Amino acid sequence: MIRHFRSAITQLMSIAVGLVLVFPIVYAVAGAFKTPAEFAVWPPTLFAESYLNFDNFRYVFGHSPMWRYMLNSLITASLTTIVRLTLASLAAYAFAFFDFRGKRTLFLLILITMMLPGETLTITNYRTVSRMSLTDTYLGICIVSFVGASQMFVLTGQFRQIPVELRDAALLDGCGDMRYLARVVLPMSRGILLTLGLQCFITQWNSYLWPLLVTGRDSMRTVQVGITMLTNTEATNYEVVLAGACIAMAPSLLMFFLSRRMMTGTQTGGAVVE
Repeated sequence: MIRHFRSAITQLMSIAVGLVLVFPIVYAVAGAFKTPAEFAVWPPTLFAESYLNFDNFRYVFGHSPMWRYMLNSLITASLTTIVRLTLASLAAYAFAFFDFRGKRTLFLLILITMMLPGETLTITNYRTVSRMSLTDTYLGICIVSFVGASQMFVLTGQFRQIPVELRDAALLDGCGDMRYLARVVLPMSRGILLTLGLQCFITQWNSYLWPLLVTGRDSMRTVQVGITMLTNTEATNYEVVLAGACIAMAPSLLMFFLSRRMMTGTQTGGAVVE
């Protein structure tokens, strides 16, 4: 009886948390189809009267270079994800399989950087990027996100779970470390790599403050910055902003639903050295 009661309480709490997390998305989608008059109604309503009203989406694409904004976000998010996971994999492999002087101290120092809020380095990073003449460039938007301590920490723990005997056998067969990493370690960690890659992509896609600081030309703005430019000085077009937010959310949600089945990759499935 107590077990069933605890199970029911757990399910109710899970449903409550799920509703809290999903509500902003539902509100944004519903608001994107509303008219200005519907936003002025009191008491306010949650759902739109018609979901065939695409005027707000037409306004977004007609009065702003939204396709350009999305292309910029796609380029910067993809580049950041690829470079960050590459560097994190190399660093994690070194910490997991190599023994060198100062290994624990260096690993601890890297973990300490996870405690520093990114905003504390904004001014320093901006001055550095500005001196390197990287403002209004894709590299300037991405460079401060190329290294991530959290990804390195997770991959280090993942790589340490791989039996050492696999590496010893691979080395005896003439397989070098880089080939062993590419042919054995990474395929065995494809589930966690996909999860970390999706997390990196969405984080960079949703980045706002840094792209706003290092971009001055409208052609280099990212989608999150572009959404804020949909308002005017006279009034905030909530329905238009929500339509832009729905457009910005669509790629992230699509990637999540397409890749969720691949996030549960096994460890032994890729343990083959060619």
